[in-house]
Amino acid sequence: MSSGSRGRSVANESTRTVVVSLGAGLAIALSKAAAAVITGSSAMAAEASHSLADTANDLFLFVAQRRSSKPSDDRYPLGHGREAYFWALIAAIGVFMAGAAFSLREGIDQLLHPSATSSFTVAYAVLALSTVFDLVSLRQSARQMRTRGRRFHRAILEEARATSDTTLRAVFNSDVAAVSGDLVAVAALALNQISGSSIPQGIAAVVIGVALILISLRLVRRTHDFLVGAWVLPVAPQEPGAAGSRAKLYTQPIPEQDLERMRALVLGHKGVTAIRQMLFTFLGPSRMWVIARLDVDDTLSGEELRSLVGSIESGMKQASDEIYRVDVVLIGRAQAATLSSAIGGDSATGGPQGTP
Repeated sequence: MSSGSRGRSVANESTRTVVVSLGAGLAIALSKAAAAVITGSSAMAAEASHSLADTANDLFLFVAQRRSSKPSDDRYPLGHGREAYFWALIAAIGVFMAGAAFSLREGIDQLLHPSATSSFTVAYAVLALSTVFDLVSLRQSARQMRTRGRRFHRAILEEARATSDTTLRAVFNSDVAAVSGDLVAVAALALNQISGSSIPQGIAAVVIGVALILISLRLVRRTHDFLVGAWVLPVAPQEPGAAGSRAKLYTQPIPEQDLERMRALVLGHKGVTAIRQMLFTFLGPSRMWVIARLDVDDTLSGEELRSLVGSIESGMKQASDEIYRVDVVLIGRAQAATLSSAIGGDSATGGPQGTP
């Protein structure tokens, strides 16, 4: 499958996931809001705000999918892929934080001014219905996440951290949070019904609000990495402090074995004497841009150089479905020596580098 076909396939699947989540979220938000009004439950009100935040978030993600799928043009020669990261960042900062603020306000108000909850049956029924809808949405996002993880030999949670598809990451995280929030709300209602105190509901609302803040910060940090082109290198297991490091938690989207295979592929071409630098950045979900600066044999003819570049570009695209564009910069030995003297050797940074 070509990189263009793969990109369209990923976009279509992610759009389907967003639409499923949006439909489920809207139904859940309306039912929880009605139940919160009827029962006066602060936990239900917090869950209603959570579901409304999820729905608004899905709307932003739908816009992200539509805009990032546009083809490249004269104004955007590299395509619109990074629109997905921009809109996901807006959603994570604005929508989730708004939902968190409302949940925290409800929880703190309930703790300071406890109120009675009525119609527990209605609350349980609505939460049961919302859990079913949330599980339907989670099933779709988890299935897509698992499929992507299988391609890169990663478990579903590892893929959720590493994937370049920020839309899928946001939906999956919000679905997991939604199901967890439903369970927390049910537990709070049960404790309220058993004890006669509404304090558990206030605590539940605060817990839901804090969870939304943590999810928001997690999504903002990861989306920022892709938006600015950061590349987080993996930490070797034997390195001290590796288990608790941020780099261990946020690995790069392309497995190290794939990167090594691409370096070996480049060095395997006749005429390539060294890899001076290889930069990797993402132009959008599943759209990796590779820039390779290579030392080549000065004796190669112009035709041989053109053939070498074409072979490297096609070979690297076949090495990974994520590669969207490859730019090869050839440097002769004499020019390489001059550049090394000027910049002090291989001091350029910005991504993984290879050497012969």
